[in-house]
Amino acid sequence: MPETAAGGTVLSEPVRARNPHVAIFRQAVVAADQTVRAWSLRAAMAANDGRWCAEEDVEPTTEAEYHALDLALLGGDVPVMLRATGGLVSGATPTPPSPNGLWLELSGALARHPDASARVAALRARGAQVVVGDYVGAPEQDALVRAAWAVKVDARIPEGRLREAVLHVHGLGGTVIVESVTTPAARRRAFAAGADLVQGPLLQREADGPLRSAKAGEVQCLEVIRLLSEPEIDLEAVARMVAADPELSIRVLHVVNSSAFALHHTVDSLRHAVILLGPQRMAALAMASLIDARPAAVGQLWSVLTRALTCQTLARQDAGYTVGLLSAVASQQRIDIGSLLATSGVSPELARALEQHRGPLGRVLAAVLAHEESDTAGVAAAGFDPFDVARAHLDAVPEALSIATALSMDPMS
Repeated sequence: MPETAAGGTVLSEPVRARNPHVAIFRQAVVAADQTVRAWSLRAAMAANDGRWCAEEDVEPTTEAEYHALDLALLGGDVPVMLRATGGLVSGATPTPPSPNGLWLELSGALARHPDASARVAALRARGAQVVVGDYVGAPEQDALVRAAWAVKVDARIPEGRLREAVLHVHGLGGTVIVESVTTPAARRRAFAAGADLVQGPLLQREADGPLRSAKAGEVQCLEVIRLLSEPEIDLEAVARMVAADPELSIRVLHVVNSSAFALHHTVDSLRHAVILLGPQRMAALAMASLIDARPAAVGQLWSVLTRALTCQTLARQDAGYTVGLLSAVASQQRIDIGSLLATSGVSPELARALEQHRGPLGRVLAAVLAHEESDTAGVAAAGFDPFDVARAHLDAVPEALSIATALSMDPMS
C-alpha cells in the first residue's frame, strides 16, 4: 500500500522543494474523458526520523515552499490546487500567483474554524475557488458546500457510502472530486458513483481494459525510438524510418521550422531536421506521433515525458530515457509489454528493465513508478532515496512541459 502523509491522504508525484525535508506532491485532476482540469499540489514535511509531520505544525514552512514554486510551470495551462494553510485561508499570507487559476483545498480542521464561512466568502472574492477537503459529511463541511466550489471524497470508502456522499453533495449544489484514485478500477468506480472529477496519477501502473499488440503505424514510431536508443545512433537509418511515415515526416519538419527553433532559414531535408532535433527530442516526437498528441492532449504527453526525463536523470544515462518512454507508451496506449518489446527490438537489458524491473535500469523504473504512486517504501526498496526521486521529478516537469507543448502543435494548422 502507498504510504500516506499526515491526514491519511495518499499523495502522488512529489516535486522538489527548497527545504530538504519537504516534498510537494503533485497529482492530476481529470474528467471522465481523461482531460486534465487541474494539477493538485500538497506539501508534506518529514521529521529527522522520517515520519510525516502534522500539517498544522509546519504551516510557515509550507507557505514558504508554495511561494517558492513556479505555479505556471507546475500547472501548465490549467488551474493549480493547493492544500491550504490557516494563513492562506485567513488572508494573513498572500496567495501565490497562479496565472490559470487557483483552487484552495480546506482540511477538515480548517473547515471547523468558527469563521470558516466568512473566510470562504473572502477567498472567493479574491478570485480563488474553494474545495472542501477530507469530506466526511460533517455539518460544518456541509455548511461550506454552497459557498465553496467543490468537495473531495476519498475513493477508498465503501462503494455504497461513496454513492451516498456524491448524491448528498450534488444535492447541496457542489461538485465532487474523488481523490486517491490510483487504479483504472478505482477511476471507473468513482465515475460510476457520479463523481465529476477524479484525482490521482495520470499514468497508472495497471492496464485500463484489455491489452493489445502494437499496430502497423505504431511499429515505425517504436522502431525510431529503438534506433535512437542504440549506443551508436545511425542517423541515416533514423531519417529513412521517419521518411517511411508521412505524418511523422510532416511533424518533424513542422517542429524544426516552427518558432520554437527560431531558425533563420527553412529546413526541407528530413535528415537535416533529424540532426537538428537531436536524439532525445526526436524520440519524444516519435512518441507524440504514436499517441497522436495534439494541443488538447498536452497533459498526457507531459506526464509521459516527465517519467522519461526522471528515469534518465536517475539512471545517469540516455537508456533511462528510453525505458521511461517505452513504459509510458505501454501504459498510455494499453499495449502489451511483450508485444512492445518484440516490436521495438530493444536490448536485453532494456527488456529486463521493462518487463521484470530488473537490473540497474529496472530499479530506476521501479523507483519512478513507486514514486508516482506515492509509495515511498517502494522507492526505498528499489534502492533510491525518495527525496532524490522527488528532486529528479521536479527538474523534469518544466522541461517536459516545454517539449510537450512544442511537439503537440498540430502540423496541419
